[in-house]
Amino acid sequence: MEQQALVYVGIDVSKDRLDVWVHPKGEAFSSRQEVDAIDYVVRRLSGLSAQVIALEATGGYERAVVAALSLAGLPVVVVNPAQVRSFARALGQQAKTDAIDARIIAQFAAATRPQIRPLPDDSTAALAELVARRRQVVDMISAEKQRLPLSAVPVQKSIRRVVKALERELEGLNAGIDGLIRTSEVWRYKEDLLTSAPGVGPTVARTLLAELPELGQLNRKQIAALAGLAPYTRQSGQWRGKSFICGGRKAVRKMLFLSAMTAIRHNPPLKAFYDNLLRAGKPKMLVLIAVARKLLTCLNAMLRDGIKWTHQIA
Repeated sequence: MEQQALVYVGIDVSKDRLDVWVHPKGEAFSSRQEVDAIDYVVRRLSGLSAQVIALEATGGYERAVVAALSLAGLPVVVVNPAQVRSFARALGQQAKTDAIDARIIAQFAAATRPQIRPLPDDSTAALAELVARRRQVVDMISAEKQRLPLSAVPVQKSIRRVVKALERELEGLNAGIDGLIRTSEVWRYKEDLLTSAPGVGPTVARTLLAELPELGQLNRKQIAALAGLAPYTRQSGQWRGKSFICGGRKAVRKMLFLSAMTAIRHNPPLKAFYDNLLRAGKPKMLVLIAVARKLLTCLNAMLRDGIKWTHQIA
């Protein structure tokens, strides 16, 4: 009896349109990016018994589709656009249309078989958006302040007005995040655990809660890979290249670096770890990455075991 081929679906999402490709059947169809049209796509895909339905992260346009597919109990996963583009180049695919992109996404899913993880609930998604918006406002304030000393006096007045408005907006966002955290006993408990570690403040803790909800549920290698702190070895024959980190969640990694820089001053076990690596002749950047990874491993264990920071954890 001939074994039935596994089905993988790729969906290219744009502002107004969805293009769908079913691999290996070669079936393709498209639909408008509207509520009724999304329901139509869900109904079409519900009968396929697909292993994976993959979409690229597209800055938010994919959210309604992902939510609808998830509610229907379908195996949806959001994949990294950069990885899909690299896969397309490896196939020698130069042409780029929405239909071609959908096919490439489906082929990428078939080749890599990305792991299906539970999607964030509505509250976690809302917290992630607030945290992301706060980060954007902080970046805008920093950019405006950098322009200030280089600008003419009339322009400086404009910049100061903008900075004041942005600072008021930042206060509102902080209050919104505080309010959302207080609505959940679980979040308050986790934030209390995370901030018990020297070097981890409320902003870092809330970024981890919002953008790394898997913290405490995965092993040390998996959580490091999600944060983009897992070292990748380069080796070919007798040649040994330097290990490097890549991918992962940029905002999480940035916060962990900031925490690591604080920890090497105020967290005795991590400071000792940092000093030992420096004495061994390791480059400072590599050592900082190692500290950030060790800190993340400790935080992961703290949430997993429900314990506050102790020197024994590190």
